[in-house]
Amino acid sequence: MWTDLVSLGGLFIVAFGAATILPFQSEIVFVALQVRGDIPISWIVIVASIGNILGSGLNYVMGRVLERYKDRRWFPTSEAQLERARAWYQKWGVWTLLFSWAPLGDALTIVAGVMRTNVWLFFLLVSIAKTIRYIVVALITAAAF
Repeated sequence: MWTDLVSLGGLFIVAFGAATILPFQSEIVFVALQVRGDIPISWIVIVASIGNILGSGLNYVMGRVLERYKDRRWFPTSEAQLERARAWYQKWGVWTLLFSWAPLGDALTIVAGVMRTNVWLFFLLVSIAKTIRYIVVALITAAAF
């Protein structure tokens, strides 16, 4: 029981970190827990999804806060880069958040914050994307092992 809670807590932390700009990979822990077989896969998917969704939420908040500092020397992008990002986001819209699970998805969640995307729509789209990704990883793992 305790080892399961510790394992799920570790998965939550890694999944949270993987959704941020930190170099984490949650799939390794996810697959290891699934293969171990003593925790129901539904719990593994739920915990990994919630951690990853909340990590994306942190990115969203960072995006909301970051733009306040765009005139500072240390700001990571130029005004021109920020304008290109705005134009791209306006063209493709919030639906790009359905790709928040992909390798550059973390940047999309930060951009959503900068663009002041509706927070409920943000979490709906990110939740769909992240949860489906973990379900697919679970299915692939089940087929492989």
